[in-house]
Amino acid sequence: MPDMTADKLRRQIADLEQRLATIEATDAASAVSPLRPKYGFPDLPIVDGVQFSTASSGTKYKGRDDIMLATLSAGTTIAGVFTTSSTRAAPVLDCQKKLGGPSNDGAAIMVNAGNANAFTGSFGQVSVDVLASSVARALEISPERVFTSSTGVIGEPLDHDRIVAKIAELTQKLDPASARSAARAIMTTDTFAKGAAQTLTTATGQQIQIAGFAKGSGMIAPDMATMLVYVFTDARISQESLQTLVSERSQRTFNCITVDSDTSTSDTLLVCATGRSDVGNLDHGDPKVMNDFAVALEQVMLDLAHQVVRDGEGATKFITVAVAGAENDSDARLAAFAIANSPLVKTAVAGEDPNWGRIVMAVGKSGAAADRDRLTIKFGDILVAKNGWVAPSYQEQDGARYMKQEDIEISVDLGLGSGNATVWTCDFTKRYIEINADYRS
Repeated sequence: MPDMTADKLRRQIADLEQRLATIEATDAASAVSPLRPKYGFPDLPIVDGVQFSTASSGTKYKGRDDIMLATLSAGTTIAGVFTTSSTRAAPVLDCQKKLGGPSNDGAAIMVNAGNANAFTGSFGQVSVDVLASSVARALEISPERVFTSSTGVIGEPLDHDRIVAKIAELTQKLDPASARSAARAIMTTDTFAKGAAQTLTTATGQQIQIAGFAKGSGMIAPDMATMLVYVFTDARISQESLQTLVSERSQRTFNCITVDSDTSTSDTLLVCATGRSDVGNLDHGDPKVMNDFAVALEQVMLDLAHQVVRDGEGATKFITVAVAGAENDSDARLAAFAIANSPLVKTAVAGEDPNWGRIVMAVGKSGAAADRDRLTIKFGDILVAKNGWVAPSYQEQDGARYMKQEDIEISVDLGLGSGNATVWTCDFTKRYIEINADYRS
């Protein structure tokens, strides 16, 4: 080894450290989905009657908060929809059982990231009961008003004692302005926190606030996807009416997205209405206000649903699949999801290949009624195929140029009726395989 002065060695070490820091910063930046909202996490309005706190339990992740507590004022009504998986996790079953209970007591939501508390036998319910009772004691509310959610690895018992040990800290840190931190704490393979909000102003100038956040990135398919979603509003509305709205609107939002066609064991959407708004009870007031509230709620839900797709594991393209001309809406939905879930379609989009033959294939296998000679396909405004054959005006270079965009729209008209459906998905890249191959490593 040639002679080197100590100063020269120090300079070389400093240079290497600087280069390593640059590489690490570049890797960290590239790890965030390129499809993330350019505005970042929005400034969510404070919803009267809701507070948040986060802490680090170390159950899986080190050096980051991985548990979230949300507290809800007395009188809060809670509605929800959940995964339809036949292997639902214990927290999901517990939440379903508790919906519709008395609302004159306060309530709470406890979420942990890193462990799904799923497929763990009777131990799963033990963890739910321990967490619910511990939170209930700390907040002096009924355990029946404590809703828990877990997300992460399936099949590993949850070390709930680590979470219980943090409940005192969580209750001391409660803050109505900590929604952003709560959204970050529940992330697993997500690359960005997801939030959305709407403010509804009535004709008399009164306001209703709606704010929510979500996590979700992979194992995303209808019914409802591996996601956790929490939406909060100060609206005054009965549990029955809120449940009807949430069930209806989820069909057009969270149940219209897919990343990989896999339905999770843990999907949970809870919508909580504290009733603290000055606007009167929506059940008995102006029907227009109720309708406007329903529209605003759906906008928040759709925004969050789109963000989940935009954070699809390894995604580089956000894809809208719109099917029209089906015999009925059900057939349109079948065809749309067949296209959106096709690995061949999704990898073609990832490779920026306008391979419209794969769309024809997906429609044909979908189970929806279809006639080859009536099929029309478009990429955005570009007519690709019509009446079962490539359009005379179509140029391959036009399709290839269109596929370079981040946002892609695939439109199909089956030419059979008035049924229609729109779903949203993303492409399949090598990064998706890397993330899921290394998930438990």
